[in-house]
Amino acid sequence: MSELLNLFTSFAKIGALTFGGGPAMLPMLERELVQKRSWVSEEEILDYFAIGQCTPGIIAVNTATLVGQKRKGIIGGIVATLGIVFPSIVIIDIIAALLSNFASIAAVQNAFAGIRVCVCALVLNALFKLAKKSVKDVWTAVIFAATAVCTVVFDISPIVYVLVSAVLGILIKNFLAKPKAEKEGKK
Repeated sequence: MSELLNLFTSFAKIGALTFGGGPAMLPMLERELVQKRSWVSEEEILDYFAIGQCTPGIIAVNTATLVGQKRKGIIGGIVATLGIVFPSIVIIDIIAALLSNFASIAAVQNAFAGIRVCVCALVLNALFKLAKKSVKDVWTAVIFAATAVCTVVFDISPIVYVLVSAVLGILIKNFLAKPKAEKEGKK
């Protein structure tokens, strides 16, 4: 029971203290789940985060569900999911009740403008951390660059980029990188 409570409170903390959606949550997910609690490895959290991005729904919720399920099965997935959404539900209810009364105030509008800029910086920080951990060789750099350019140029569903990148990763590692490694092993 205490493990379920830990799951709920850990994800509630992440949900309450992270602003900007899924990508902005990655540093906090890593700090809380990898460094502090050792529930998952860095590679696992990146994998869960990637799966969370290419499955329907909210990235953070999907990631919480996967981590909770890994820790305590189906009930763990449910508890972790409830933990991550609980703070948002409370905060959204409070804001909805108050916002209509204060939305036209210049200070509130300016605060939201500042928050938007801050969220962009948090997302950029998460991007750099993900790139440092994911781009490990020339081939992953090529996939990264091609995907980045394509997302700017073309309006295609992210799932297409994920699937194409997965296929490229398999092909490159099995047919291009493997023969090179075998040649180096013969030397």
